[in-house]
This record gives sequence, C-alpha cells and structure tokens, in this order.
Amino acid sequence: MPRARKIVAMDASAATAPVVAPIGLPQRLGELLVDRGLLNAADLQRALGVQAQLGGRLGQILVRLGALSEDSLLPVLAEQLGMPVLVAAEWPQDAAALRLDPALGIVADWFIDQGVVVWTDAEGRCRLAARDPLDPAVNELLEARLPPAWAWRLVRAQELERLLDAFQRANRAVADEDDDIGHLRELAEEAPVIELVNNLLAQAMDRGASDIHVEPGEDRFSVRFRVDGVLHEVLALPLSRFAAVASRIKLISGMDIAERRLPQDGRLSARVSGREVDVRASAVPGVHGESIVMRLLPKEREDLSLERLGFEPADLARFRRWATEPHGIVLVTGPTGSGKSTTLYATLESINDRAEKIITVEDPVEYQVPGITQIQANAEIGYTFARALRAILRQDPDVVMIGEIRDRETAEIAIQAALTGHLVFSTLHTNDAVSAFTRLVDMGVEPFLVATSVRAVQAQRLLRRLCGACSAPAEVLPQVAAVIAPYVPAGETPDWRRAVGCPACQGTGYRGRVGIYELVEVDAALQGMVMQRATAADMRRAADAQGGRTLRHDGLLKAFRGLTTVDEVARVTGGALDALDERDAIDAARPVEP
Repeated sequence: MPRARKIVAMDASAATAPVVAPIGLPQRLGELLVDRGLLNAADLQRALGVQAQLGGRLGQILVRLGALSEDSLLPVLAEQLGMPVLVAAEWPQDAAALRLDPALGIVADWFIDQGVVVWTDAEGRCRLAARDPLDPAVNELLEARLPPAWAWRLVRAQELERLLDAFQRANRAVADEDDDIGHLRELAEEAPVIELVNNLLAQAMDRGASDIHVEPGEDRFSVRFRVDGVLHEVLALPLSRFAAVASRIKLISGMDIAERRLPQDGRLSARVSGREVDVRASAVPGVHGESIVMRLLPKEREDLSLERLGFEPADLARFRRWATEPHGIVLVTGPTGSGKSTTLYATLESINDRAEKIITVEDPVEYQVPGITQIQANAEIGYTFARALRAILRQDPDVVMIGEIRDRETAEIAIQAALTGHLVFSTLHTNDAVSAFTRLVDMGVEPFLVATSVRAVQAQRLLRRLCGACSAPAEVLPQVAAVIAPYVPAGETPDWRRAVGCPACQGTGYRGRVGIYELVEVDAALQGMVMQRATAADMRRAADAQGGRTLRHDGLLKAFRGLTTVDEVARVTGGALDALDERDAIDAARPVEP
C-alpha cells in the first residue's frame, strides 16, 4: 500500500486543489460522484463554494450539506484514494488490540485529540482510522513511529466514534467531563457530533426509514430505524456519548437543551442525502435519559394516488363513491403509522378539480398539496382543531379535512359541518371500523348525531411487501387457504410466498409496504344500531352482513397473491392464523361477491 504522504498528493478534496485534475492524476472526487449519478452538479458547485470559503475536505462538506450520504461517499472515496473501507475482519477484537505500545512514544491523549485510532487486527497488522486520514502532520508523525506495514482504513463517522470510545477506555482515558449547559452546547457544535447526527439522518433516508429512535440505557444508548413499520437497531454507543448527540438533535430542532425533565417537541427542515426533508423531533424524559424520536417527512414524495395504495378494485370504486358524497363524514381509522394521512392526502388529490374549496386543519401539515388551503393547528397558543374549524367554516369550504378528531368539541363541530352541507374527512384511532361509532359516543357525542352524520368508515393497516428479489414459494395451512377461498375471484391461482432476505432488502425479506382495508358503510340497519347504543359486537355482525372483507381477510388475499406473507398478516392483524375462530368459519362459507 502507498505511504500516507503519497496518498495526500492524490487527495481530490483539499481546499487548495485546482478545479481540473492534472494529467496523470486520478479523477477528482466531485467528478467521480457526478459521473456515478450520486451527486448533481449544482450540489457540487455549492460544496466547492463552501470549501473555497471555509476549507475542509470536499467529502465531509458534501455530507454536512446533505448532498449525499456517507454510505454513498465512502466506496467512491476508497477508489479514488486507494484507502479500503474497514471490513468486519479487521475490526479490533478486544481491548488488548487497542492498547498502545509504550515504545511508540505517543501518548493516548494525542490520538484522542487528533481523532485517530490505532489497533492491531486479528492477523497482527497495524490499522488506523481517523477523522482526517490525509492530515500531513498526523501522517508525518505516524510514519516516523509506526511499524512499516501500517495502513489507513476509511470508516463511517459512527464507527469511528465507537472506535474512539473503545480506544479511550482501553488506554484509561480521562473521566467523564462536566455536563453543564455550556459544555453541552459546545459538544453539540463539535464536528464529530454534527457528522454523526447528519450521517444518521442520511442513513435513515437511504434505508427508507420513517423514524429514528435514540434510546439511552444503563450504560449504552442505541439508535434504531423504523423501516416498513418495524424497528431495526443500527448503532449502539457508550452512554458517555449520549449527551452530545441528544444536545445536537435538540439544538437543531429548536428545543431547549437545558430542559431535561419535561417532554419537548421540535422540528427542522434539512437537506439529507440529496433530498429535502422535514423532521419532527420529540424528547421524553426516561430513567436513563431522554428518549428522542425523529419522524422523517420527505418533501419530495412520489405522486400520491388511491390506485397505488393497495385497494381491491371493488373497494376502490366504493371509496371513490364516498369521496364524492355531497355531505357527511368519512372516517379513516387505525393506529399511529397505519397510513391514514397518506390515504386522506391521496383522496384530496383525487377530488381536487379546482371546482370546490378544500380546506384542511392539521397538526402538523405533513405534505403540502397544491390547490388546497392547509392550516396548521397550534395548541400551545390556543389555536386548536376546534377553534380552527370554527374559523374555516366561515371560509365557504365544500370539503374539510381534519387531521384527527381528538375530543368532543372537535367531533361536534365536524358533525355540525357535515349536517350543514359539507363533506368532512377525518381520522380516528380505533382498532377496526365499527369501533369508530362507539369511540365518538364515548367522547360524549349524542348517538343520533353520529348516526345521521357519519356516512362511512374505513379501517386500515400497512403490511410489509415482500422483496421482489428474494421471496420464495411457500405452503400454508389448509385452514388458512379455506378462510380466504370465498374472497378469491374465480380462476385465480394462489401464489403463497415466504420472506428470505438479501442485500436489496437489508436481509429482512421485505421492501416497501402495502395497505389492507376494511370498509363499512352506514346503512339503515347500522344507523339504527348506533342510535340504540348497540354493542360493538352487534354492530360488527351488521357490518359483516354488508359482505365486505375484514382487515385479516384483505391481508390474506394479498398473501394469496404473493404480495406479502401469512406471518406478516398475523403480525399486523393479531392472533394466530392456525386457530380459526367462529367468525372465520362463518366467513369461509360465504359465497364470493360477483
């Protein structure tokens, strides 16, 4: 491997380097990234401008600006510089591999101050990683002191933090520093912490994560990404690093870093991995520190359409009919993260023909829809859903969308709007469709108002979609096939499949999600039951008489077609599918709808 000083001569990211690479030298980093489609020319010019003003390595600047992720940068940087990326086989096996040899004549504090880690891998080779492995002063000293076979390795920022912490502990580093507010602010503004948080955001975007969870424990804190509705741990670091990371997240999202006893909410907009994204942050005090969750809301989203959400053709036609009703309430129910807002946004886009006035009241406004007036509620200043609704009813709307019916006051105003000629869309947190009626009554709304205003209710969940690159055929229990048989169109053959796992899906076997739906229309029979305060079980039987599918049946139909697995349906809808209940047995005997 070339010596470090030779590598420095090949650096394509130094602030003083010319814009065009001289003949005989490798192609510059920015050119390589653009050629591979990882970076656009505008972001490159922006980064070069920052580099000209402030100096620094181009790769680090690009990551900090959010132009691309570190995972995209490192392979290209490794090719350009001839520095391999650290692989698992070279990772230090224990503390002994990280202990400094006194014969080197370099104290551990120097390595820590410079952000450099040196260790011996499993085969006895000397390996190094650093925040800036091209620093001439660092390379000059190391060349004079280290054995001849040493070599640099490129690592992600979070891996370097783990190495530095292990190196510090192995060499008996100084005790924990004071955590006063001034020091926390300094930590939050240090380059390694900034890079770590930026890289977490970039990795989450690259993996298609919806949330980032930063959770402190007794001696370590973990970072988990929610991908396709399931949490995956991606990083664990010592608890001593948590204060800096938490302070950085709170600082950039507008929270008070001095407040650690009360819950806080914050938000920020950033450019991450080349995409614009809104981030909603929440910090809640726990036993070992604040649990922090960041919800990622990309601004550049794919075009929403009801056809792409997973509706069966008959259900889609039915839902479209509801969306064109002249008045009444259409509710979409389900737990947090079940895709309710996405369904409502797609619905509004489908009916937005500029012939009607559409107004929404949301907290927060997750996506901006052209041609629609969207209002941000703010309970902190008293601008609640109810207060906003009173105001917008004087705006002559035809269609109103309420982000969520949370209390009696909001529910009653929504019902008044529906009874005075407005079409109202909203969401509720319930387990199934018919529970929406009992939920509204439990809020204190009169049953006759619920029965006369609500036109239809849809319950939904999101199932993980099988990875198209690695799924394999599977067999299912006869009972499961029997349950779904009445709902399968004539002549359709089964395609039961199972999850396997491959690099394309991060080894999970799933990639993306698809919705499952239960649609219930308020007919005369159900309307009478709501007015009589019937039990949820009785209303369930009345809804079943309409001939629709339950969430479980809709999920099994998608598993029958190879879109997901039976195990995934069981995970999302609950219960074991090998033990059929009485209702399933009745449903299995029901004829197929034409």
